[in-house]
Amino acid sequence: MSGSADDPGRLRARTGRRGRRSAFHRPRRAMRRDLAQLVCAVTGLALGVLVPRLSLGPEVDAGPVVTLLFTLGFGVISLVSIIYSMLFLVIQFSATTFTPRLGLFRDDPIVWRAFAFTVGVFVFSITSGLAVGARRATVSTLVPGTAMVLTLVALALIRSLQAGAFQSIQLGHSLTAIAARAHRLFDDLYVRPYTPAADPASDRDTGPGTAPPPPAAGTTTTVLWSGPAAVIQQIDVRSLVGAARERDCRIAFLVPPGTTVSRGMALAEVTGGEVPEAVLRGALETGVERTFDQDPDLPFRLLADIALRALSPAVNDPATAVESLDRIEDLLNRLVGRELSIGQFTDGTGRLRVTVPVPDWERYLRTAVDDVLYAATGSPMALRRMHDLLARLAERAPESRRGPVRDRLRWVDRAGRERYPLIWPGGVSPGGPSPTPRSA
Repeated sequence: MSGSADDPGRLRARTGRRGRRSAFHRPRRAMRRDLAQLVCAVTGLALGVLVPRLSLGPEVDAGPVVTLLFTLGFGVISLVSIIYSMLFLVIQFSATTFTPRLGLFRDDPIVWRAFAFTVGVFVFSITSGLAVGARRATVSTLVPGTAMVLTLVALALIRSLQAGAFQSIQLGHSLTAIAARAHRLFDDLYVRPYTPAADPASDRDTGPGTAPPPPAAGTTTTVLWSGPAAVIQQIDVRSLVGAARERDCRIAFLVPPGTTVSRGMALAEVTGGEVPEAVLRGALETGVERTFDQDPDLPFRLLADIALRALSPAVNDPATAVESLDRIEDLLNRLVGRELSIGQFTDGTGRLRVTVPVPDWERYLRTAVDDVLYAATGSPMALRRMHDLLARLAERAPESRRGPVRDRLRWVDRAGRERYPLIWPGGVSPGGPSPTPRSA
């Protein structure tokens, strides 16, 4: 995402029409989850103390109301326990059927929002029950009415949670969810069209495994990762640009988001100054697995995993692989005409301060196509779909990006003619010579 990390205009231009934040400025998902649970619990406690003190509407005996409140509170918690136990089975089914890296439903906001709201209902019911039973002989109907309304809302959230769980074990919904997340991420990251005439090497400036930009003047220090093995999930580029500007240096990350770093592994190179490892680590969000936040290669990895599992001898479901290839083609078509060199960030004066490796066109093709390509040779259906994917992609790709696509297309065409000469276009014609037998 080339550009200034300090220019609000640029940031607004990249956030899109719906006001999303720049993908290289991390959101605090874990903090939002914890905060939502805390807010719901505190709100339930406050309502449980205040609502019984109100004298609105008719009043009823406190005894039955207390019983109702305790029943609703513990009943909702028991129901949530049962529902979440079922969700664990759903997640396990999804992991074993599709890919263990697919955590879309687990990370869906409805999961933690439903839990947070249910906690609030439980706290309100128990608190108001204790408040009513300790002090009053009668209580306003507002108290049981509020408890009933909150319980109905909690049940509606749980119903949505169940529906999402059932959808997550369906192939079409899972593929659509992956593609939708990828579309949002691509729209955040890749906002400029590809213009090879302006910069013929733009695709390879900051891709993984390619040479970084020329170093700035000054000594270069390599910063090593000293923590336990972890996956880099997000990089807060804005804070790093500020740190580099304060020290008048440049930070070049050597690993992109989605990479697993281990102790002693080179994390970044600092040129023209010194940036402590603690500063770099403070700008990173790490975890145990890859996420969609800043990892545009992940959607292709997930779709390729689903296709590979479907083509394995144990499953042998080429139709599922074909559906996965449909989504892979859609995502590649979205990227083929966009500028992918987005890993350079400048400060307000236009000086380059931070570089982050990002996938180039060749990397996307390797992840999305290569593994599936070799596995598809055992299925004429999947191999033919791969041929169609590459043929259409070669037609749409700019000339400078067609070479890698055509190389794979030729390989697929040759493999199809050799393995399936009777059904492959350009294979053995009727009355022609018999194909040479292949050794086992």
